[in-house]
Amino acid sequence: MLDDLVLPADGGAPALAAVLARAILSGQLPAGTAFPREKDLCERFSVSRNRVRNALASLVATGLVERTAGRGSRVREVTDWHLLDPLMSDWLAGLERPDPRLVHEIFAFRLSAEPQVAELAALSADGRDLARLENAFTGMRDTAGVGMHQQHAEHDVAFHDGIYQATHNLVWRQMGHLLRPSIIALIQHSQHQADSLEDSLERHRRVMEAIRLRQPETARRAARAVLERTATDLGLIPHPTHPTEGHPA
Repeated sequence: MLDDLVLPADGGAPALAAVLARAILSGQLPAGTAFPREKDLCERFSVSRNRVRNALASLVATGLVERTAGRGSRVREVTDWHLLDPLMSDWLAGLERPDPRLVHEIFAFRLSAEPQVAELAALSADGRDLARLENAFTGMRDTAGVGMHQQHAEHDVAFHDGIYQATHNLVWRQMGHLLRPSIIALIQHSQHQADSLEDSLERHRRVMEAIRLRQPETARRAARAVLERTATDLGLIPHPTHPTEGHPA
């Protein structure tokens, strides 16, 4: 269970916490199972018990691990994880393959929130916001080629972050910042193919145009269409056999 985990040579308690947290967030240490004992962690990583305890304190504080006197520690269920904690954001940023249940929860939140965010952006965006979206979209388009998935994902995230920023609402802006690592993980996990990238680009363009033209309802529908594409790529919904009316195939 711990054999594949690697701690940086100069890693202190924060580095150990990150290694263990990412093992949980990826499902390598499954939710609901027993968490390794302090003694085993000390031996596996050749670190002091004090360092292990400091690392575990971070995992407990972020809702990943539950410690019970006399019964040891367990990995908590996904629903107990504090996904908006700044520490969690850092850990998610370095995660290649999230636990499928975590992917589902992140997507469910985005599906409920981002159409509303796009609607607000269409009502509030200024010239700088539109320029930010245009730059991000141009970056997505220019990196849609083979072998540029990482660069494409970064521009994709910048596009969505730009929509949150364009609401000019303090809470949504902060939420966009906190969600950024989660959105990165989701985009990287969706594994776009060349044909899906073309479709995805068109859907993003429609969101940008609706915001530019100050069409809030159109922006809401277009944002939902983007997320429907993501859901298809993630396998959360079947690939449609016929195009949805009003959206690209």
